[in-house]
Amino acid sequence: MHPVRVLDRLLGIGTKPTDPAEDRRRKRLLVAFALAVIVVVPPWASIYYAYGEFVAAIFPLVYVPLTLANLAVFARTHDFERARQIQSLIILTLPFGVHVALGGFQPSSGVVLWSVLAPFCALVFGGIGAGVRWLVAFAAVVALAALVQPREANGLPGWVVTAFFAANIATISAVAFALLAGYARQLATERARSERLLLNVLPAPIATRLREREEVIADAYEEATMIFADVVNSTPLTAELTPRQMVALLDEYVSAFDGLADRHGVEKIRTIGDNWMGVAGVPRPRPDHAEAVARLALGMLEFAAERCRSGLRCLDFRIGINSGAVVGGVIGRRKFVFDIWGDPVNTAARMESHGEPGKIQLTELTYELLKDRFVCEPRGTIEVKGKGPMRTWWLLAERDQPGRGAETKTAVAT
Repeated sequence: MHPVRVLDRLLGIGTKPTDPAEDRRRKRLLVAFALAVIVVVPPWASIYYAYGEFVAAIFPLVYVPLTLANLAVFARTHDFERARQIQSLIILTLPFGVHVALGGFQPSSGVVLWSVLAPFCALVFGGIGAGVRWLVAFAAVVALAALVQPREANGLPGWVVTAFFAANIATISAVAFALLAGYARQLATERARSERLLLNVLPAPIATRLREREEVIADAYEEATMIFADVVNSTPLTAELTPRQMVALLDEYVSAFDGLADRHGVEKIRTIGDNWMGVAGVPRPRPDHAEAVARLALGMLEFAAERCRSGLRCLDFRIGINSGAVVGGVIGRRKFVFDIWGDPVNTAARMESHGEPGKIQLTELTYELLKDRFVCEPRGTIEVKGKGPMRTWWLLAERDQPGRGAETKTAVAT
């Protein structure tokens, strides 16, 4: 088997298939920490033995079977907390034994400093509370070591004692750094994942304000354009398709609409069932909010038409657009969402519900913002629920614009 695969399997001995990704990373890091110390044990023990310090040589060698036994139990039980505590105890006590055997701080080259890895291990794998407790234990070990000075010298030459001082400092620092670096990488991964999840729920500027602990987020936006897109006659599909097929079909459309919204700078607000809602000009104001939404709407219909031309299952959409002043903010403290309110939002929803399949219906306010750059067709005056008679238009295409290509951008044939 390839060495990389062997190492990967070895690091994963304590993990379970059902473990969350964060737990798997912590368990693998603990195994890596335990094995990393094993690597430096043989040179230490062999030098002690070569100069007649047999008792001092025993203590680092004992680390190997104790650690392997702890990892074997960990592989069988998957009990991370117990494995972590046992490993911390091993690394805390064994250096003290070497300290005593060699005669104190100076003769042992400060070997008891290896015990500082115990609170580091507890901090990384158990949290601040565990780290503090093990730090107190480390301080107790150091204090006890100061009282135990049985010998003024040992069989090690002076140059070996000095070399061990340097090696202890360098190796302990390297192991501690690697441990903390692994922990920092784990935190960065979790933070990036949390950031992605947060940005899936909230616009980036709103997420930033929430991270800065702004309690109430509520803003007025004088100019914005809202869009609603809804599937026509989706109820019969729920009877025709399995739940998995229905969700997969809607996901294809919604994912495509999300990508179009990102491309055109439109903020997705939410989806409710098969209804997609977005806004431009919120939370970042922009003077071309109506144009951005118009291009998005045309892109939505073009995507639906392209699927039909490709022979894939088709969905028809009604799309409604309106412009005006709205209020935006975050509501709730659990499972919170960013939403917008105001009569223009309700009117945009009415444009969708009073529209026709495969068409984009505009209010007069939005038509006035788009008429110079987009081809629109008057629908006439219609009766709108809760609004009374309203003049509306169909959005057909984008006019030729310098720098935007020679062909008119059209949606679908009306």
